[in-house]
Amino acid sequence: MAKNTLHCAFCGRSRDEVKILIAGQEGHICENCVEHAREIIDQELTAKEEKAKSSFKLTVKKPIEIKKFLDEYVIGQDEAKKVLSVAVYNHYKRLQQKNAEAKESEIEIEKSNIVMVGETGTGKTLLAKSIARLLNVPFAIVDATVFTEAGYVGEDVESILTRLLQVCNYDVSAAERGIVYIDEIDKIARKGDNPSITRDVSGEGVQQGMLKLLEGTDVLVPPQGGRKHPEQKLIKINTQNILFICGGAFDGIDKVIARRIQTNTIGFNVDKELQESRQKNLLRFVNAPDLKQFGLIPELLGRLPVVTHLDPLDAPTLRLILTTPKNALMKQYTRLFEMEGIKLTIEEGVLDFMVSKAMEYKLGARGLRSICESILTDAMYELPSASVKQFNLDLDYAQRHFDKSKINFLKVA
Repeated sequence: MAKNTLHCAFCGRSRDEVKILIAGQEGHICENCVEHAREIIDQELTAKEEKAKSSFKLTVKKPIEIKKFLDEYVIGQDEAKKVLSVAVYNHYKRLQQKNAEAKESEIEIEKSNIVMVGETGTGKTLLAKSIARLLNVPFAIVDATVFTEAGYVGEDVESILTRLLQVCNYDVSAAERGIVYIDEIDKIARKGDNPSITRDVSGEGVQQGMLKLLEGTDVLVPPQGGRKHPEQKLIKINTQNILFICGGAFDGIDKVIARRIQTNTIGFNVDKELQESRQKNLLRFVNAPDLKQFGLIPELLGRLPVVTHLDPLDAPTLRLILTTPKNALMKQYTRLFEMEGIKLTIEEGVLDFMVSKAMEYKLGARGLRSICESILTDAMYELPSASVKQFNLDLDYAQRHFDKSKINFLKVA
C-alpha cells in the first residue's frame, strides 16, 4: 500500500521538495507559496495607497517661478515673496529627497518655519493661499485667537492638525507634508516682556503648547476636534515635515523698532532725511528680539527662524490692487454686473477717489472693498430690477453715495 505523502495544497510540491510545510485545517502550504502571497499583498496595498494619494501630487517649481506666480495674485511685497519662495522650495526639495540618498548622506536638512509681520490688509493670508494653490498640497488656515492652554475652555493646540486632516480627507501621509498658516499669531503674545506671574492660558500657555508642534514630533490628534467627543480614537501625526507659516499685524511693534534704531535722535549731526525715510516703513527693520519684546517667548521664536515683513500699502500699490491682479476688485464687480446683463464702466477719477479714501482710513486692501460696497450698494439694489444694459460709474455718483454711507464717519485715531 503506497504511503500517503504530505504535499503543498497550492503548488503541489511534496514534503521532500520544500524546506517547511505549514499545516492547516484541511491542507498544507510551503514557504515558497507564503513568500509569493506576501508579495501579492504588498503590491495590492501599495496600489491602494498610491490611488488614495493621487489627489495631492507634489509639484515643486523653482523660487523664481513661485514668485512669478505670486505676482499674478499679490501686488508688491517683493521681499516677502522672495523669502516665502525660497523657504517653500527648500522645504519641499527636502521632502523629495530619495530615501537612498538620505541614507547615504548623514546631513539632515531641517525645515524653516516662517513668521510674517505686516499691517492689516497687506496680503499675508493671500500670499499663503496663493502658494498652496500653486503647490497643490494640503493647506489649512487656522486662527490663533481661539486656542487656550490644555484643560481650559477653548480649543486645544492639536486642533490645528485636525483642520489639516479634514482638508486632505484624513489621509495622514498627505497631511504630514502639508502647510499650516497660523493667522493672528500676535494675539497670543504675553502682555509684557517678563514671564507671567499668573497662568496666562490664552497667551503664553498657548505658545508653550505650540513648541513641540512647530519643531517636529508625534502628536495625537482628535479627528473630530475638541473635547466634545472624548471616546474618539486619536490619530498619530508626525509634524516634522509640516511647514508652519505664522502671520500677524503686531500692532505697536513699530514703537519697539523705533526705540531700537533711535529714530528720534536730536543734535547737530543728525541726518534728518535718513530718519524720515526710516520712520516711513519701520517694519523692514523687524527682527526676533523685537518680537520677543512684543510678547512672543524666546523658545517659540527659535522655532520660527525666518522673519519677514510686508510693506504698508501706498497709493500706487492700492491703485494697482483695484485693477491688475487676476482676482482684482474691479474685475469682480464687473463680473457681478455682467451676470445681470449690465456692462459696468468705471472712470479713472473714481479709482483715484477710492484710493485716497483707503489711504485716509488706513485699512489696507480690505478697506478698498468696504469703500466699493458703500458706493455700489444702491446700484446693485436697483439695477437688477430695471431694464438697463449699461451703467457708467462717474466721480460725482461715487462721491454722493460715499458721503451718504456710514463708512464716511470712520476716522483713524
